[in-house]
Amino acid sequence: MQIAIVVAGLVWAIGSGWFANPLLDLAQLGYRYTDMPTFAPKTTIVLMGAGTSRRASGLVPKSDAMPRIAAVATLYRQCRETGASCKVILSGGDPQDHGQAEADNYAPYVLALGVPSEDLVRENQSLNTYENARNVANILGPSHDNRLILVTSAYHMRRSVRAFEAFGYAPVPYVSDVRHYGVTLLPHRWGFSNSELALHELVGLARFDVYRWLHLY
Repeated sequence: MQIAIVVAGLVWAIGSGWFANPLLDLAQLGYRYTDMPTFAPKTTIVLMGAGTSRRASGLVPKSDAMPRIAAVATLYRQCRETGASCKVILSGGDPQDHGQAEADNYAPYVLALGVPSEDLVRENQSLNTYENARNVANILGPSHDNRLILVTSAYHMRRSVRAFEAFGYAPVPYVSDVRHYGVTLLPHRWGFSNSELALHELVGLARFDVYRWLHLY
């Protein structure tokens, strides 16, 4: 009986946001806001994949991907207004086995928002954040002396920045969106979703540090 009460209380706390909020705050630490970056004469803007979803209309970007797509298009327009040479790299393979890479799925949306095909590069083989950085580094070369702007959600930015730093880059972070969720009386699916998301990122950060320490990354 006592175990059932404890389990029920834990489920209520997770679903109501008592765990989700501090976990999200920790995952998004330092990246709840970023300034509009400056642009170098040659600037590369990298969009980190966020998955795809099956809908009645077909395979579409997950909801977290849409702010990233919009942010990349905004950055590209502002970059071009400075007269700089600007490229966009869409980075993401098919880790969900949906039959299409994230980069290929997102490309029509980015093109529709004004990024021309000649300035768009698809990195469509990576299956995780580390591979995103590794494959983009292979596209750009061992060193990138110009500006590299990294676009992703606040909860994913710390891990993304560290991955690119592992390959000698100093990416400029640009947060596309920040997750907010308050405490509710009754459990809600967003409480469970945000808790799972934040734990995934925090475990990913810890694993990345361990792998770096073991020289596996």
